Amino acid sequence: MRVLLASAIGVASAAALVLPTGAVAAPAPAATAPAVPVSPAVPGSTQSLPLAPLPPDARSATEPPGTAPQGVGKRAVRPFSLLGVVWDDADAELHGTVQVRTRAAGTARWSGWRHVETHNHEHAADPGTAERDSAKVRGSTAPLWVGKSDGVEVRVQAENGVRAGEAPAPLPTGLRLDLVDPGDDPPGEEVPGGSKADGPPVVLTPEEAASSAVNAQLGPLGATELAPLSRAETEEEAVVLGGQPNIGPRPRIITRRGWRADERLRERNFVYTKRVKAAFVHHSATGNNYKCSQAPSVLRSIYRYHVKSSGWRDIGYNFAIDKCGTIYEGRAGGVANPVLGAHTLGFNNNSMGIAVLGTYSRSNPSTAAVNGVAALTAWKLGLFGADPRAATYLTSGGNGRFKKGTSVKLNVVSGHRDGFNTDCPGGQLYDKLGRVRDAAAQLQGR
Repeated sequence: MRVLLASAIGVASAAALVLPTGAVAAPAPAATAPAVPVSPAVPGSTQSLPLAPLPPDARSATEPPGTAPQGVGKRAVRPFSLLGVVWDDADAELHGTVQVRTRAAGTARWSGWRHVETHNHEHAADPGTAERDSAKVRGSTAPLWVGKSDGVEVRVQAENGVRAGEAPAPLPTGLRLDLVDPGDDPPGEEVPGGSKADGPPVVLTPEEAASSAVNAQLGPLGATELAPLSRAETEEEAVVLGGQPNIGPRPRIITRRGWRADERLRERNFVYTKRVKAAFVHHSATGNNYKCSQAPSVLRSIYRYHVKSSGWRDIGYNFAIDKCGTIYEGRAGGVANPVLGAHTLGFNNNSMGIAVLGTYSRSNPSTAAVNGVAALTAWKLGLFGADPRAATYLTSGGNGRFKKGTSVKLNVVSGHRDGFNTDCPGGQLYDKLGRVRDAAAQLQGR
């Protein structure tokens, strides 16, 4: 596979962005006019519909101000595949229920009402960081994957107080419904992990080159996947990367280019923490109604929602794993590097976040997905000398459960709920973490 860069400046920026651990890259320089045509990014888009008070017959006339139900009436919209509700103040919480129903694209078939996970603020950058304090950040629900649709209806209802007779809390201001279209892969494009020996060369923009160059010690520039390695090959590679002796074989990883991330969406800089002492396992809460072949589209949708709707600098998770066990690179910065994510409020520093695509509160995760988590943690934690069966200490950045500066003892492989009051990663997936720890330790040769 031949790889070209869109400009000579792109070549220089790609070389400069192979950074030592702990470094923060400078912004990539602007590109000059490309010498050859540049392959276009997948053209995703976002529609925003403001929520309005529902008709009077849908609510009680005695409800306190600000608590009346809001929504969007049944309407036709441009095609989309993922949705979520967003509001102005990132510090405000939506205490209530969000229900949606959608119409399958090109049909008259409407789904039943589905619930959207409302408590999403625990997936965010830590307080006091540039990402969290950005004026771009907004409050948001978890995103919900609904498949290609062209009609929508939503209703948001404030919940009653915790104690009997207590008035419901007002809904956040500026509520809107965001509808995300991940874009379709161009006809004839290689599937994730695939490659073409013949045909036109692959052309990278400077942003794509920068995202790929930080994996240069693991695979060629422009690679759509990083191939799995044997234990011996992984240990040899780990010496180059400065890794530790107990490390699991490197699993196959689909790169950002493999799932066709639009690198123009994210901020250009890469931000790193010092090391990876722990892995937090999440579920994406986007639902289980997707095919594994659609996982790249699900990822592109989450990525766009995190950046354009929630206002984050990039997708929040460091890695994602679909229900077929395929592992995907998440936040840009290099899969072997300690990239600072926005996945576990208060504990993003010195950790990584792994999202299993789906909702596992009641549904069991697939064996392939659980094995994928074990393989990934065995390799990535092994690079930093971490034992998956052990415990470690992380310093809280502050999240409401643990005060800022508190040293908290956590499992090296933890569920999101271990660091925050949340259901994530869902009870069914959380119950599998003991198996993940054992399998990962065995892969490390412990």
